[in-house]
Amino acid sequence: MTEPVKGPASYFPSIEQKYGRPIAEWQTVIRSSDLTKHKELVDWLKGEYGMGHGHANALVKHTLDEDAAG
Repeated sequence: MTEPVKGPASYFPSIEQKYGRPIAEWQTVIRSSDLTKHKELVDWLKGEYGMGHGHANALVKHTLDEDAAG
């Protein structure tokens, strides 16, 4: 039996469904931005792509955590 997905990744299925792009593509969008701070990136996704706060926050957190882990 597998454990349910927790944390930011738990939002990924609904993000892909609602905004029509795979998570890897969103991560590329985030990484290609000149912005580097969490709040700036969240606000940018919300303004530029009409993303809800929870979805933008989950994507940014997961992406920045991945980048920090190397």
